[in-house]
Amino acid sequence: MKLTLQIIGLVLTLFSFLPLIKSPLWWIRVLDFPRLHVAILLTGTLIAYLVLYGTSETSEVAMIVLWVLGILNEIRYVYFFTPLAPLEALRTEEKQPANSFSLMVSNVRMTNKKYDKFLERVVQQDPDLLLINEPNEEWHAHLRTELDKRYPYAIKKPLENTYGMLLFSKFRLLNSEIRFMVEDDIPSFYTIVELPSGLQFDLYTVHPQPPRLLQNTETREAELLIAAKHVKESRRPSIVAGDLNDVAWSSTTKLFKQISGMIDPRVGRGFYNTYNAHIPLFRYPLDHVFYEPSFRLISMKRLGKFGSDHFPIVITLNYEPQHQQEQHQPKADIEDHQEANELIQEGLEKGEERNGEKNLKAK
Repeated sequence: MKLTLQIIGLVLTLFSFLPLIKSPLWWIRVLDFPRLHVAILLTGTLIAYLVLYGTSETSEVAMIVLWVLGILNEIRYVYFFTPLAPLEALRTEEKQPANSFSLMVSNVRMTNKKYDKFLERVVQQDPDLLLINEPNEEWHAHLRTELDKRYPYAIKKPLENTYGMLLFSKFRLLNSEIRFMVEDDIPSFYTIVELPSGLQFDLYTVHPQPPRLLQNTETREAELLIAAKHVKESRRPSIVAGDLNDVAWSSTTKLFKQISGMIDPRVGRGFYNTYNAHIPLFRYPLDHVFYEPSFRLISMKRLGKFGSDHFPIVITLNYEPQHQQEQHQPKADIEDHQEANELIQEGLEKGEERNGEKNLKAK
């Protein structure tokens, strides 16, 4: 039992520190996800060892110190998504917000067939903007009759590879584009949303590939950072939303925020875990809405499940450019820009490689 606890502690400590390596290798990047789980399990292992065996040798003291450092390393990431941390995104102080709008983000899971249950969620919330990740033609066929009536504007790219995307809007969408920033079969959307008042903002929607067995994350990093650079270059305030297949506390997300200057409404409020809806003990915040300080938060909530492995989230914002200086905006230094450029280049090269492989298979 003693040796078993030592091995478990060593493995969990390794899990804690491995993600510090800035590498796109899937088996490293996947360890960005369970930081809270590793912290809890390592704490349990530490307590069990001390209660059962104590520390009688110098090597055991060193081992316990290492475990404690592993726990603290994990906590320093997830801490910011607890009510103990200061808020990053401020709530609106307007009693009657003049330029408010709601955005619902949902990965429907392509193989999920509960179309009506999803539509119930949409009808209940009645969001002004609705972003759907993973729809294929069958999903589109089941949704479009109802949603086309509710939403006069839309961008549509249903696909059979789990990377389809649909965007519905009650507001005018201008200069809309379907972009393939890194890989030829993974789309992202760009559009200018015009509010009823005439004020406009940019909306970017993304759904890059996740880290998985033998699938590294070069293209994910590149897609997110390219979007971040587009945001920074735009003269309009921007929102980036979608299933980013990355957790809110990862180094990639942090770099994305620094390059784009965007804020995260979850900081200081909670995790808002959206995946996996089917496994309560293993849930992570993978569906995101980032925005620039020109917006103020009215509300944000996670909705009930409807058959997908993701929960939907809905956020309501108010466009208040006159108060943007009151919210702290992340900033990038020279090293951040250099790192972002390197990651983008690596991702583009990997994207070209994958595109070539897919073209050969298609032939």
